[in-house]
Amino acid sequence: MGDPKEAGAEGPPAGAASRGGLSLLSQGESEEPSAQGSALFLGGNEVKSRAVVKYSSAPPRTAFARLEEKTDLKLPPANWLRESAKLGPAGTTILGNSKKSKPFSSFGMAYDFIDSVGNDVDVVSDSENIKKLLKIPYSKSHVSMAVHRIGRTLLLDELDIQELFMRSSQTGDWTWLKEFYQRLIDQKWQRKKKSKEHWYQKAILSKFLYYSINGDGAAQPVSSTAEQQESSSSDQTNDSEGASWPAPFEMPSSVSEDPSASSQGLKNDFVRNILWTFEDIHMLVGSNMPIFGGGRYPAVSLRLRDNNKPINVLTGIDYWLDNLICNVPELVMCFHVNGIVQKYEMIKTEEIPNLENSNFSTKVIKDIAQNILSFLKSNCTKEGHTYWLFKASGSDIVKLYDLTTLCEETEDKYQNPFTMPVAILLYKVACNMMMKKNQNKKHYGTIRTLLLNCLKLLDKSRHPQIIASANYMLSELFQLDEPKKEENSESPLNENSDESYSEEEEEMPDSDENGSYSTSSDPSDDSKAVAIIKSVGELSVPEKYKSIHQIRPSCAFPVCHDTEERCRLVLSYVLEGLKSVDSSIKKESDLPAADPSTPIPLKYEDESTRGGPEGLEKQMALFLDKMGSLQKGNYSSQSGMIPGSWQHKMKLQLILKSSKAYYVLSDAAMSLQKYGRALRYIKLALQSHDTYCCLCTNMLSEVLLFLSQYLTLCGDIQLMLAQNANNRAAHLEEFHYQTKEDQEILHSLHRESRFAWATDLSTDLESQLSVSCKCYEAANEILQFSDLKSQNPEHYVQVLKRMGNIRNEIGVFYMNQAAALQSERVVSKSVSAAEQQLWKKSFSCFEKGIHNFESIEDATNAALLLCNTGRLMRICAQAHCGAGDEFKREFSPEEGLYYNKAIDYYLKALRSLGTRDIHPAVWDSVNWELSTTYFTMATLQQDYAPLSRKAQEQIEKEVSEAMMKSLKYCDVDSMSARQPLCQYRAATIHHRLASMYHSCLRNQVGDEHLRKQHRVLADLHYSKAAKLFQLLKDAPCELLRVQLERVAFAEFQMTSQNSNVGKLKTLSGALDIMVRTEHAFQLIQKELVEEFGQPKSGDAAPAADASPSLNREEVMKLLSIFESRLSFLLLQSIKLLSSTKKKTSNNIEDDAVLKTNKHIYSQLLRATANKTATLLERINVVVHLLGQLAAGSAASSSTVQ
Repeated sequence: MGDPKEAGAEGPPAGAASRGGLSLLSQGESEEPSAQGSALFLGGNEVKSRAVVKYSSAPPRTAFARLEEKTDLKLPPANWLRESAKLGPAGTTILGNSKKSKPFSSFGMAYDFIDSVGNDVDVVSDSENIKKLLKIPYSKSHVSMAVHRIGRTLLLDELDIQELFMRSSQTGDWTWLKEFYQRLIDQKWQRKKKSKEHWYQKAILSKFLYYSINGDGAAQPVSSTAEQQESSSSDQTNDSEGASWPAPFEMPSSVSEDPSASSQGLKNDFVRNILWTFEDIHMLVGSNMPIFGGGRYPAVSLRLRDNNKPINVLTGIDYWLDNLICNVPELVMCFHVNGIVQKYEMIKTEEIPNLENSNFSTKVIKDIAQNILSFLKSNCTKEGHTYWLFKASGSDIVKLYDLTTLCEETEDKYQNPFTMPVAILLYKVACNMMMKKNQNKKHYGTIRTLLLNCLKLLDKSRHPQIIASANYMLSELFQLDEPKKEENSESPLNENSDESYSEEEEEMPDSDENGSYSTSSDPSDDSKAVAIIKSVGELSVPEKYKSIHQIRPSCAFPVCHDTEERCRLVLSYVLEGLKSVDSSIKKESDLPAADPSTPIPLKYEDESTRGGPEGLEKQMALFLDKMGSLQKGNYSSQSGMIPGSWQHKMKLQLILKSSKAYYVLSDAAMSLQKYGRALRYIKLALQSHDTYCCLCTNMLSEVLLFLSQYLTLCGDIQLMLAQNANNRAAHLEEFHYQTKEDQEILHSLHRESRFAWATDLSTDLESQLSVSCKCYEAANEILQFSDLKSQNPEHYVQVLKRMGNIRNEIGVFYMNQAAALQSERVVSKSVSAAEQQLWKKSFSCFEKGIHNFESIEDATNAALLLCNTGRLMRICAQAHCGAGDEFKREFSPEEGLYYNKAIDYYLKALRSLGTRDIHPAVWDSVNWELSTTYFTMATLQQDYAPLSRKAQEQIEKEVSEAMMKSLKYCDVDSMSARQPLCQYRAATIHHRLASMYHSCLRNQVGDEHLRKQHRVLADLHYSKAAKLFQLLKDAPCELLRVQLERVAFAEFQMTSQNSNVGKLKTLSGALDIMVRTEHAFQLIQKELVEEFGQPKSGDAAPAADASPSLNREEVMKLLSIFESRLSFLLLQSIKLLSSTKKKTSNNIEDDAVLKTNKHIYSQLLRATANKTATLLERINVVVHLLGQLAAGSAASSSTVQ
């Protein structure tokens, strides 16, 4: 039924009720579309009627000429069947008043008002068909109509059985229907000729109407000879009018070639098309009824009646409905007797149902309309099928057949002449819905259903263009550039829904109260019928056939669970489209054969007429030639298509769609880390795109952007394959797998890709990285065309980032190769040419990468590449370490040069970052590398002093400066994972500086001020080193070594002292340092205890369990030195204290210290004498003795206090 939102929404206009009449459309003299309507009231039963003229070819209404009494209508007027300015272009159509409907009249209207079909309108039909349906319960005459469903719209057309069977006798078409009709309905069918009375009545009506438009109103009869000629021509015209059935496949060639011209031969021949709302039923109706006006009658219909025959109910309904449909408020009736005019009578439209002998209830007519519509909508459920509504003459039973199903039982399903117009209409409605820019995605299900049903009807060999176009539109329904969102929340989505309606709904009978559509209860019922109305009387019962199967406004769109499924659906439609295009090309033998060795030129238009930016195609052609030159092969395309033909245009669209689908598939595979699969898909995407570029005559910037995106993704995939070489076998297997669908699409492309170089799966890492880089470079080159770069800044930035990144990867690859060559090289050999070549390659890549990042102001990544360049300089420096004997090695100038270059690059990186806030992690990393470089350079200068080139003092100064700079960039305070490393580095620097100053002090003679400065610096750095090592838990040996060096420094100072008091003070300080080593011994002790405490598993356990951070040899060596130095210091202390005791008596403090030192010394001698003691036992003794020493010194301090 009608849309519930609109049903009954039209109320009577203001004042209509008070007049008790029909309110008119305020259209003036013209019949322009209007939103106003009319309402009719009869006996308290309101019938809502609203008519809006959508189109009219009629001229402005003219007043009818009232004929004089006794005018003889048997005589033809002078203007009979002649064109007149008053008639307008419609001419004889208006006044012929032919009630013969053309078989495809509803399709002509549907083509013209495609917006209304499938959505707003319930019925599209000729007004004669509507009247015939609404008169079924009153009439004994036969009804034969073809019914088609498009969305929620039903198209009704007269199906003239007599005409069909006449055609069948002549051509052999429709024989299946004729046999079926004779078998089940009318076994003795024969053509019924129309009576002479029929033609007589038609002739005088036509003459009457022509008289009525005559300006002076006078009859101007013509001669009888002319009358006979005109009459015979009229009969021929009327007769030929009926023979309008096309052959099953005699459509114009344009129908199969061009969907846009497919309405040829199916014209909208009506004088006016009206959108008529009757109650809640919305109908698009075609009408040819003559309407007159003028004077006090804005619109009247003119009728001719035989005075001897009273008006019956059928005639009354006919007149009433005609006036309602055309919104005409009055009827002028001219009565005649044997063709002689008698009188005129004016009747208001609302009075027609109450005429004598013609009484009928408008409410009943409304019920009939609603019941018929419900019956048809409930049973005509399959789009694309032709249904036949049939009522035999004199019968009360109305039957509905599915002719498509019956036709399919014969050999050729294309015998049904409705097949093509229905398919075209389904296609046009879908096209129209697709074209609406504001179309909501919830209608995609409806569009898909329309197109699928259209494809079911079409013969692939006969309609390649529509099939290709429909498949392309189906592929367009699936959004490839965004994730699938769940839409249409009101109705559940059915993923398997190919049809708009489920099969269960199609034949479910209504309940008994609402009438039965069952076909099995009565033996007389026809088993072939889809549904039956057992008695026409049922149609008058209100809501007898109320539909419980409301046609859904939108159809379910299939749910695609993932991107791959969505893309696969798109590709299946693309493939069907390509097959259709290719099959049509093969058939057209008049096409010039393409020379396989000659590529089709890229441009066919002048520069001035081209739509794209100037020179874009030329740039692209050069670019593609360059891409093709990267590999061997012939890249011509033997397409056999003429540029501009529908095949050419459609194939371009389909190929571009396939390339997008493959790109999305590749991107999805990439995110799943299926790199082999991703490379296969991007290969297909690039091949499709390359074919597109080869065929395209007018390159769009959007298409170039796609190619840039494809190449960027291809570069990403090659990079990921290079980084995931361990899973190469699986990637290779995925790469070579190919579906049948992919193979068929490739076959349709007819060419090899110029981008095959980009999609080869190489096993060589360098090759993969190089291909990835070339892909990004090609993507960037495309962006330089026209103003693509400025139009797509985000993509441009992404491409440059990737270029910078891949150049960094290649630079690191070459750098690592150079380092590997260096490690394999014998020390004495000089730098090889291969190493130098690798350095140059690496440096060039880093330099280009830095430029890429700087051009998009990416300071962080530029800093990282500068950092890597610094690392390369350090590798170069390491490679230049002096050849020859290790003992004679000196720090070379080349090393200094490269280390200083590295320092420059690290400082540039810091300048690039600006502050730590930009990227703290990168900032800290660059600082650390810079500190390391300074430290390495200083260490090498210190260990391999270039004394042959520089003075000792200069070297010491340079080492000191470098070490202090290293300390500057070594952050020991910030809490981070690198903090222990920084602390260790700083401690080592302080240790090395202290050792250097200690050494200077030993070797220096003369300048006392300088000696004093060195002594202070050595002491300062030793104390700082000890403090920092003490913070670390894993550097006990280093702490021990620093403390022992401090003791040695104290011993050295003691040698220059003369007084016992001074010496005792120095000794006391040295012993304090020894006591502070207790922490280091405790750490070593802890590690040894943990080592011995671990469960032993076999003989190899002790070796295996040795802590990796504890060097036993080192510990043994340091322990021996410690024992000897402690022994020496204790002995010296005992000697000095003893000699002091002799000189000064009663010094309790010294006595206590002496006693403690002697006791510890004796224990130490015993312990060192025991050669069988284990390392742990020896350390335990040392820890014990240091504890006693600390306690002794503490006791002496408290005594003093």
